[in-house]
Amino acid sequence: MFHHITVLKEEATEGLNIKQDGIYVDCTLGGGGHSSVIASKLGPGGRLIALDQDDWALDNAREKLAPYGERITLVKTNFRDLEQVLKDLDVPMKDGVPQVDGILYDLGVSSPQFDEGERGFSYNHDAPLDMRMDQDASLTAKEIVNEWPEEEIARILYRYGEEKFSRRIARVIVEKRKQSTIETTGELVELIKEGIPAAARRTGGHPAKRSFQALRIAVNDELGAFEEGLHQAVRCLAPGGRVSVITFHSLEDRICKQIFSSYLEKCTCPPDFPLCVCGGNGVMRLVNRKPLIPTETELAENSRARSAKLRVAEKL
Repeated sequence: MFHHITVLKEEATEGLNIKQDGIYVDCTLGGGGHSSVIASKLGPGGRLIALDQDDWALDNAREKLAPYGERITLVKTNFRDLEQVLKDLDVPMKDGVPQVDGILYDLGVSSPQFDEGERGFSYNHDAPLDMRMDQDASLTAKEIVNEWPEEEIARILYRYGEEKFSRRIARVIVEKRKQSTIETTGELVELIKEGIPAAARRTGGHPAKRSFQALRIAVNDELGAFEEGLHQAVRCLAPGGRVSVITFHSLEDRICKQIFSSYLEKCTCPPDFPLCVCGGNGVMRLVNRKPLIPTETELAENSRARSAKLRVAEKL
């Protein structure tokens, strides 16, 4: 059973300003919540292209989105391949670049991936160390934990998990693997706890949360894929097209904010000029100056939405 509560479902899809005959891309199909809303707003001439790396998500979506028939195209791929996918699907082109009306990202891990212990994403289930979103990919968390150098393990824990005890945790992991291979999430949780001082373990939620986030990001190269994919999304938007991005931690949100900022129209005229004469050459505008966050009602229904932020930008 694929049970997933979609975060900021209405806000993210409303941000796309959906046209009945438009072409839209859901880069993170997941449980199909956003895709269902987008598809429901399309007419016979509209089209939704939905991407995901996870076979389980795709199988669920084939059933869930079946009522919308040929309006829906499902593709198993990483969203870093967005532009090539659109070219392969014969989307209308301008100057050799595909043109679509809206693109949506809902980053992070779907609830079923957390809740099904055997995937190895959760520190609450004892399971093989895996953490692959795409089960056909080669790199696993087990390989990182057992084979990567101590310095590299410490680096990813600090960079992707913002774990201040990253060096201590990496040292404990390396000492343990000298004795025997670290096989399961349960073993890893105990090693992480050992690397964090007792006083620090009593505050800030589960002590393994930051390290598991870091390993998941490293296994799936999530930040690299997002950065590549978002630049492609800006290129592939038609004039007036919009991109909605839901992030779940500061690293993702910072990348989104910086990329949007790099494309914004920037006026360099002196502030006392009545009209812009510099011809600022930006290609995007922010739909909301500040990110939208979940309502208290949504948080009461889904605690995993607590850190979510939604940013929306429009192509000029």
